[in-house]
Amino acid sequence: MTTNRQQKVSRLLQKELGEYLQRSGPDITGGKMITVTVVRISPDLGIAKVYLSVFPGEGAEECVNTISEKAGLVRSEMGKRLRNQLRHIPQFAFYLDDSLDYIDRIEDLLKDE
Repeated sequence: MTTNRQQKVSRLLQKELGEYLQRSGPDITGGKMITVTVVRISPDLGIAKVYLSVFPGEGAEECVNTISEKAGLVRSEMGKRLRNQLRHIPQFAFYLDDSLDYIDRIEDLLKDE
């Protein structure tokens, strides 16, 4: 169960990470479109699990790995942007959000029947 504070911090991080990855994304990911779909933050606000959706889908895992390698840079940028709103910036763990692929696969299976 998440608290109001966790929800507020999650929404703030989702918004700011999305804007950062749109502006700096081509430098990090090679021109792929990245969407921050979900941010889940731990109860102590120390770790944030960030789920990313990548378009086009080929090479998405490599793209997420590249962002994960640069998590320190992303954290420092978030620190600069959010210094007046958050006291501590959480550690980021990036994951590929494959829910859209899962939905497409289910739709294809339903069409075949």
